[in-house]
Amino acid sequence: MPDKDRIKGAANQAKGAVKEGVGKLVGDPKLQAEGKADKATGKVQSAVGGAKDAARDVVKD
Repeated sequence: MPDKDRIKGAANQAKGAVKEGVGKLVGDPKLQAEGKADKATGKVQSAVGGAKDAARDVVKD
């Protein structure tokens, strides 16, 4: 089972992509920037979750 951080990270990336897209569509630079920030946060969370998964796999072996 994937780490919870990976799941939250994927959700934040998706939320960020939607925000960024809506911001572009309506011409709202603030919303666009928030979307980019959410996507970046999601990428970091996913990376942390991936590292936790990798560490857990190493410990199992």
